[in-house]
Amino acid sequence: MQEKKYLKWYNMVGYGSGDIAGNVVYAFLSSFVMIYLTNTVGLNPGVVGTLIAASKFFDGATDVFFGTMIDKTKSKLGKARPWMLYAYIGCAVTLVAIFAVPVDMGKTSQYIWFFIAYTLLNAVFYTANNIAYSALTALVTKNSKERVQMGSYRFIFAFSTSLLIQSITVGAVAAFGGGASGWRTVAILYAAIGLIVNTISVLSVKELSQEELNKSEFGLEQKDKAEEKYGLVEAVKLLASNRFYLMICGVYILQQIYSAMINMGIYYMTYVLKNENLYGVFSWAVNIPLIVALVFTPTLVAKWKGMYHLNLRGYMLGTLGRALVIVAGYLGSVPLMLFFTGLAALGQGPWQGDMNAVIASCSEYTYLTKKKRVDGTMYSCTSLGVKLGGGLGTAIAGWLLAASGFDGSVLVQSESCINMLYFMYLWVPMGISLIITWILSKMNVEETNEKLKEQQGK
Repeated sequence: MQEKKYLKWYNMVGYGSGDIAGNVVYAFLSSFVMIYLTNTVGLNPGVVGTLIAASKFFDGATDVFFGTMIDKTKSKLGKARPWMLYAYIGCAVTLVAIFAVPVDMGKTSQYIWFFIAYTLLNAVFYTANNIAYSALTALVTKNSKERVQMGSYRFIFAFSTSLLIQSITVGAVAAFGGGASGWRTVAILYAAIGLIVNTISVLSVKELSQEELNKSEFGLEQKDKAEEKYGLVEAVKLLASNRFYLMICGVYILQQIYSAMINMGIYYMTYVLKNENLYGVFSWAVNIPLIVALVFTPTLVAKWKGMYHLNLRGYMLGTLGRALVIVAGYLGSVPLMLFFTGLAALGQGPWQGDMNAVIASCSEYTYLTKKKRVDGTMYSCTSLGVKLGGGLGTAIAGWLLAASGFDGSVLVQSESCINMLYFMYLWVPMGISLIITWILSKMNVEETNEKLKEQQGK
């Protein structure tokens, strides 16, 4: 039976554009907050890393809270859209606050300013906005193909925005006078763009009524609803008993640490390659192959009859690419570094494109083994892993910089700092990629599910 269609192409494009707003915040923050704080404000990277790590304790507690609040919301805009719309106002204000730390403040006051603004942005406003944005996928359509298309548009906008932010920010800050005022002006500009695009995204779709969402062509909705009731403690136990879920969480956390180290490339370009503008060039080498891989991932999944072989072979290629980046780095060849960086990103791309489908298979494994549906909690906890990994990665980067004797007030860093930058930008990403490849070699959840279905006579 052909599924009912709910969306036009412009609805899906409008929805996907919401990740422009999301990445105006996320890409700007993850790529530039550390170098802004160390080189412009003059804060210690180790202390900043510790504050970011501490902030994640608050961040971790709010995912389930906002998910529950969204589920309970009733308004003319629906459940999720009000949270997505109004929470972004807070995102815009706190993003500007982070990049507007008063330079004439005492150091303690500056640390407090940053910690409060960073925590409010991540733990409150960005969490509420992002969970609501993700939830819209299930609230505006019941058509599985439309949901996949929504996700594809979203990721394309996400990678494209990250590419643009990483490419133009350094030049934009300089164009607006550099220093603290330059960073503040760019933050205001990005926040304004985010507000406009987020509002357009909210208004481009309409949530289905509760009656439409509950409607079933087979009349089984009440039975399913009863079967799927579970408490939070039981849900956590179900997740902990799912080995594939634990693998996915591990991969997500490692990927975020990997990204944090790659984002520290701004230091590598500035102090090793002596050209901070190369950071934008390297962002092209990362994001363009990711977008290309995303476009071809559905075809490759079909060709290789599943996600397992594609993801594993892709990450094997990605690990080889990162190993060759190390060789090129010590040779001092920027063109070779760019080429092998692109090769690594191309290999890692398929996992970015099909990870939501892998999570769905992981959720199916729980249902096949425990007869319980934990789809929403599965996605919520995985997003929690992403944010914890991102915070931990940035914190580790700050601690390593501090341990190396980094000094943001000097133009030439010490030999110990230069060696640390080589370690952070070249060796750590390769090591993480190798570990992820090993985990993915164990993550054949599709085949496991098929065997369970055969055993159960399905």
